[in-house]
Parts: sequence; structure tokens; C-alpha cells
Amino acid sequence: MKPIHLPSIAVALAIPFCTTAGDWPNWRGPTFNGASTETGLPEKFSKTENVKWTATMPGSAAATPIIWGDRVFVSTTDESTKSLLAICLRRTDGSELWRREVGFGISRDPRSNFASPSPVADGERVFFFYGNGDLICFNHSGDQLWKRSITKDYGEFAFQWTFSSSPVLFDGRLYLQILQRDVPVNGRGRSDGPNESFLLALDPKSGAELWRHLRPSEARAESLEAFSTPIPSEHEGRKELLIAGGDCISGHDPATGKELWRWGTWNPTRITHWRLVPSPLAAGPVVLACAPKNDPVYAVRAGLSGTLADSDLAWVSSQREVSSDVATPLYYRESIYLLNTDRRVLNRIEPATGKVIWSGDLPSRSKLEASPLGADGRIYLMNHDGVVFVVRAGGEQFDLLHETDMSDEGDRELRSSIAAAHGQLFIRTGKTLYCIGK
Repeated sequence: MKPIHLPSIAVALAIPFCTTAGDWPNWRGPTFNGASTETGLPEKFSKTENVKWTATMPGSAAATPIIWGDRVFVSTTDESTKSLLAICLRRTDGSELWRREVGFGISRDPRSNFASPSPVADGERVFFFYGNGDLICFNHSGDQLWKRSITKDYGEFAFQWTFSSSPVLFDGRLYLQILQRDVPVNGRGRSDGPNESFLLALDPKSGAELWRHLRPSEARAESLEAFSTPIPSEHEGRKELLIAGGDCISGHDPATGKELWRWGTWNPTRITHWRLVPSPLAAGPVVLACAPKNDPVYAVRAGLSGTLADSDLAWVSSQREVSSDVATPLYYRESIYLLNTDRRVLNRIEPATGKVIWSGDLPSRSKLEASPLGADGRIYLMNHDGVVFVVRAGGEQFDLLHETDMSDEGDRELRSSIAAAHGQLFIRTGKTLYCIGK
């Protein structure tokens, strides 16, 4: 499919979610779109300026820290013991409240590890999920409530790289997404039955399965693999779970998993190496899917049903800079902020039409794969090397406000997104967690 630009379509804005004041309960924040209502955050900071506290991390991980009340939950590796850890810190001073060793073996490929999925929390529990399939639930005091192995129960994951989708809590259910190959790859995957892609809903109190919905796809080989996370959305009173991967995007009923709609494909020739990393985004009148490998962004009109046609697209990006191979876009103050992973370009986009209001070149020597944060009128981003950029949100022109190197020695492929909670920023590098505040 060649990039096209379709006319503007007026659609009512999505109904906003009720947020938990001050907290950052999951990877993409309280409204599942990378945005926060926090104010009073520092515009300028460094390793020594506006630092409330630091905590040493025992190993690297792409997981974003999760904040609930006075607790900071961190999923990590311990590189000295080759183990997986769940850690809880006190938010006010960074002191360690508890640490639990939950498994051994930290990776199966040289570019990532099992601590890539971010935890998710509610007012009673916190859930840690790892790329080896282990899912553990603790209360906020660190007592283990239950544990499951998703790979033992449903089969070894069939991924060429390391699985990294994060769990999601929504409407009283815990959701996991497994979009994988239909046959084993490099010895990974089921040999005793079918390798199926599915959406799984669990009871948060017990871990028991509520339902498992199969999600078929016409994609082939690696294009079946998705490292995206299911994203809750609500539009004109209809709640959905948005799923991107397998060369298409779909919306599902959170109560049953039933597929409500599907659009695809960005891969009509069925290229076999188009794994998908960016998660979908609900952005007012549209739902976004970012095709991989520098291909376009597709905006599907929100609120539709059934098998959708290309005429149901609100717009398709036509500029090469408007693409994202890894970072999930941000929806903040009624604008889309799309980070081009490879070209180091940040775009501000009008959701209804796809009009690019501005594009800005970030002075970054390395890729930016961590997804952007929107808070306090600014956009916060971090590159592979640990350099953080602060950009003014809104306006008619790109405005870089601040740049600072927060890296530890040896940092090369940092992917943890920055979080905002209770008037503070939480920035994770290879060996350090920074709490930044005025």
C-alpha cells in the first residue's frame, strides 16, 4: 500500500479515563497514552541538579518504574547472580522496602533481557511479568499472593527475540497479550501442540483464567511477532482493548475478548520480517497503528465495527519522518507526539487530520526507543545512551528546552520510558534510578 493522505473526518473525542491522582500505575501511565497531569516538575536537571534521590540498580532492564502512593516498583535483572528481581522502594527517599528473587536466567539474546515488561499496580497488589513467562503477584508489603508460568500453562513463546509485552489492569481484569509465530523458531515454541496468538484475561486476586481469546492473523514468520502491549480505550461509551500486531490492528471487548473490529494490512505483500514493537494509541477521534521499518502511521476512525476498509482510515502519514519503528506515540493535550526512532525526529500531529504542526530534529547521536512522556507542558525523552531531552509541548514550532546526560558508564541501549508521579520524574539508566524533583 502506498502512503495516502485522506480528508479530515470529524469524530467526537474519546471519553477520558478516570485517573488515580498522582500515580503512574502502568507502563503508559494513568490514561494509557503516555500523558500525566503532574505539575511542578523541573524543566532543568542533571545528575546533580534537582535530584531528590538515587537508587542503585543491580542490573539493566527496559521496564519502566511504576509508582503507587509511597511505593516505587521496579522490575530488574541482577547481573551478578543472573537472577530476576522484583524491588519496592520508598518514593520519598528511595530506600529499599523489599526485594524478591523471582527466577534465574536473565536473557536469551544479546540485545534484551527478561526484565523488559513493566510491572502494573493497583491499590492492593502489584504484578510483575517477565519475558520467560513468569507472572507474580505481590501485595504492597512484598508478600507473594500467587504465581503462574504462562509458558508452562499455554506453551513456550515462539519468538525470534525476547518476549516483552507488559501486563495491563483494566475494568477489574489483568490482561496479557501473546502475539507470536505459528511454528517454533530457533527451538522456541510449542512442539506438542499449535502455537497460537491470543489475548488472556486473568482474575487479579487469584491469577485464574477468566477467558482466552485467539487472535488469528494472515501474517507470516517474524511478522506474526508483536512486542506491543494491549491498550485500553473508551470512545462514546464503548470500552475496548486495542491490539496491534500480525500486520493488523483490532479492537476487543474487555469483558469477553470478542473482536469488535479489525483493520489491516500495512503489509499487503506479506513481507516476513516485519515484527511490530510500537503499541497502539487512542488519540481522540482516531486509533493509531505504527507500521514498522520506516513505513507509515495509520489512523483508524474510532468507534467503528466489523472488518474495516481503507476508506475507514482517517489518514495515513505521507512524510518519511512521521514513522516509528519502536517508540509508542504520545497523546497529550489533544496532540499526538510521534517519535521517529531512527531519524531522531519528534513530530507534533493534529489527531483528526494527520497534519504535522511541527517536526524537530533532536541532537541525539543514538536511537531513541523509549516512548515519550507528556507532563507539565513538556515532552520528556531519553535516547539509547542515557541523554534526556525536554521539549516544549504545544506551540507552532519545535522548542528544545533542555538536554542532559544522565547515563552510567557503558550505557548503550537504554529503553526504559520516563515516568511522572507526585511532582517527580523517575528516570532509569543502566545502573541507577533517579528521582527528579524541585
